[in-house]
Amino acid sequence: MINIGEYNTLEILRETDPGLFLGDDEGNEVLLPNRYVPESFEIEDKLEVFVYLDNEERLVAVTDKPYIKKGDFAVLRCNQVTKFGAFLDWGMVKELFCPFKEQAFKMRTGGWYLVYCYLDEETERLVASSKTNRFLDNKELTVSQFEEVDIIVSHPSEIGMNVIVNKKHSGLIFNEDIFKDISIGDQLKGYVKKIRHNNKLDIVLEQIGYRSIEPNAELILKELEDNSGYLNLNDKSDPDTIKDQLQMSKKSFKKAIGTLYKQKRIEIKEDGIYLK
Repeated sequence: MINIGEYNTLEILRETDPGLFLGDDEGNEVLLPNRYVPESFEIEDKLEVFVYLDNEERLVAVTDKPYIKKGDFAVLRCNQVTKFGAFLDWGMVKELFCPFKEQAFKMRTGGWYLVYCYLDEETERLVASSKTNRFLDNKELTVSQFEEVDIIVSHPSEIGMNVIVNKKHSGLIFNEDIFKDISIGDQLKGYVKKIRHNNKLDIVLEQIGYRSIEPNAELILKELEDNSGYLNLNDKSDPDTIKDQLQMSKKSFKKAIGTLYKQKRIEIKEDGIYLK
């Protein structure tokens, strides 16, 4: 089966004037236009190609790498807005269409938007939607407390930053758990801090409790080594100063330097901490 909006590994069947015809094991074929044909090839070679509908609504294979594929989220630039909707730059010759009904807020030319890409079953066209929440579901969670997850920063709220968890679930990083600059579309590692009522996910950017001590301690050691064995921080330092320098909370910082002190790897003085 040749999958639209995805990468397919297909066999070269024959060479024609318009390009190469590629096929799968089920007898399906698609054209790879001449502009994408490799300099050297043999019939029966395998090629990895991306498949979608071109400007003439024909199924076509290309060797271009799009910024987004079916089932993914990405931040894309709006190239133009017409009476039909917005057209987004996704790195392909044919722009990605986002209908007005799929826009959380009215898109404007030159703006950047976090969107989800899906296949319109009726037209077999790939379509973008900035109403990303409707493609997420927390009814049946596939994550557990303390688990490391992949997150995409979605949109801000008054109490924190909404995130997409493992491309499946919605989550929230509370303001007090944000210790570094993050922007919409950033793809990061996070951790499930808590699963609340109705399967709401609280996410943090650093490991929880004792799990965070070792990586935070290693980070502090690296900072000490990079700064000639000295940091102008100690357990009395202002939380914002610690956040700016190390991108961690004061609580995590104190746990980490406590561990390093017990291991006799640092000295803690009034003017800062020193590497032993």
